[in-house]
Amino acid sequence: MSTSMKSVKETSLWFAGPRTNPNTRLRLFCFPYAGGGTLMYRNWARNLPATVEICRAQLPGREVRLKESGFTRLGPLVLSLADAIEPYLDLPYAFFGHSMGTLIGFELARELERRHGLLPANLFMSAHVAPQISHRSTPMHDLPEPEFIEQIRRLNGTPKEVFEQPELLRLMIPLMRADFELCHTYTYSPAPPLDCPITVFGGLEDHETPQSDLEEWCVQTTGPFKLYTLPGGHFFLHSSQPFMLQVISQALQASLKKGIRYEEVNQRIRPRLDLCAS
Repeated sequence: MSTSMKSVKETSLWFAGPRTNPNTRLRLFCFPYAGGGTLMYRNWARNLPATVEICRAQLPGREVRLKESGFTRLGPLVLSLADAIEPYLDLPYAFFGHSMGTLIGFELARELERRHGLLPANLFMSAHVAPQISHRSTPMHDLPEPEFIEQIRRLNGTPKEVFEQPELLRLMIPLMRADFELCHTYTYSPAPPLDCPITVFGGLEDHETPQSDLEEWCVQTTGPFKLYTLPGGHFFLHSSQPFMLQVISQALQASLKKGIRYEEVNQRIRPRLDLCAS
């Protein structure tokens, strides 16, 4: 048994969204972009099937975990998430990530396959080039503060109210620096492709993620691959949310209709999950 096994109560800090729906058949874990938190996904459940439960990742350094330091490397964060998510693996699951969240979801899926042979029903990857493509942008995390703030403003993903409140902005800067350092220091390690569907979303005006780089996600799966390019820049997920949720809903319903077989996996890890819940 893993020495890192923890109870649902102990790991609930990592995921917002209480497990209260007895009809849940699949959990959708959502991971934030750099500087983002759980609020961006707070209304998603209204537009998804009632059998899908939204679990919003609460990462250190933001919201209820504001006093904690943010991770600056993806590897340790993924290992911590893999420990924390184990009590939730009694049902099929899917991942959605936007920008930084895409890297988190992708590497967490690979880690769970290594640990349990357990794959997500769907991977929804948004606003990030395929992981095997090398960095092309200049690192932001170590810029002097005025330049760093201007770059954040230029990305147009932080509410303008943050820039109008100096104290709030000062609280946010360490987190955003940590998140951007995490993204820039990420190094892809080659591995066999995942045998699960991958759906990729990109913005037509997002110059950081051209369509050709989004198309390269196809090599990361032996399953179905779909790419949707939507109007907008890097944060198209806000303006195009209704369409994205329609696509996600249809994909999750199709996965559930296939009758995802978790019985064999559950027989193998059920004792571990029971310990988590105790």
